[in-house]
Amino acid sequence: MILTSPKFLDGQTIPADFTCDGRNISPPLRWSGAPDNTTQFALLMDDPDAPGGTWSHWVMYAIPANYRGLKENIPAAPVLPDGIRQGRNSWGKIGYSGPCPPGGTHRYVFHLLALGNAPGLDPDLSSSQVIAAIRNQILAEARLTGLFQRSR
Repeated sequence: MILTSPKFLDGQTIPADFTCDGRNISPPLRWSGAPDNTTQFALLMDDPDAPGGTWSHWVMYAIPANYRGLKENIPAAPVLPDGIRQGRNSWGKIGYSGPCPPGGTHRYVFHLLALGNAPGLDPDLSSSQVIAAIRNQILAEARLTGLFQRSR
């Protein structure tokens, strides 16, 4: 599978609009190459460079199998009109919270997971709860890494 964004390339800087220095909205994402037997997708975004350990920025799951992307600026709601569910990030908030590192350049990794017989999960779960529930159903994974350093 391949995961991309029309707003930044893998390994490049995430534009300010998608960070705490800008509008703090979710970026648009596109993907291709999912296995034929995918029943749904999950998307996790985290910062592995956070001082206290990996920091979750976005937890999204129950993304329909026929989706090939997400639009920009997904609303912060536990359940979206199309049934997609969002969980709590490390700030304890539902939905996307963009890069906001305390210092230095951090990596922000978007993990797209294609799932087989995915369980029906409640909204409002943490990243670790989602991973525990779907671990044995992951068919494929794609990653997109963006970089960000706050302007001061």
